[in-house]
Amino acid sequence: MHANSSSLKLPQALPGAQAVQGCTHFRLRQISRVVGQHYDAELAAVGLKTTQYSLLSHVLRLGPLRLGELARAMRMDASTLTRNLKPVLDAGWLQLEPGADKRSRQVQITASGRAKRNQAQRHWKAAQTRLNQSLGLERIQALHRLLDECLQLFPPPGEVHAV
Repeated sequence: MHANSSSLKLPQALPGAQAVQGCTHFRLRQISRVVGQHYDAELAAVGLKTTQYSLLSHVLRLGPLRLGELARAMRMDASTLTRNLKPVLDAGWLQLEPGADKRSRQVQITASGRAKRNQAQRHWKAAQTRLNQSLGLERIQALHRLLDECLQLFPPPGEVHAV
């Protein structure tokens, strides 16, 4: 049995707008995987994944800070942050300490975490340079502007509203 197409309520395109072809989510995931693999291959030389390098960099720049603040800064939910933190905490590169009250905890980078991040930064820069060369500086700058604009249209994690 085929669904009656008149029963589907699809949003109408804006007047004068062309229909978008393909799935935006799939394309974003596709480019994210390709770029992630590019950085992961370079950071593997120092035993890090891009998620771990990003955590070390954020905590170095912002820390010490509460876990919720770190999750908001990285635009990720608490469960994803917890999962990504585990191997970095286990390696001793970050540590959790009691926060201002008994219920909160804050994360800070350790001396070995600073050393690991400094070691990895050369490899991150090499990956960034190669990506800039592959895509071209103009395209990278335009991509960054577009991504920043798009991120501003979305609410922080935990807040919900239509995009």
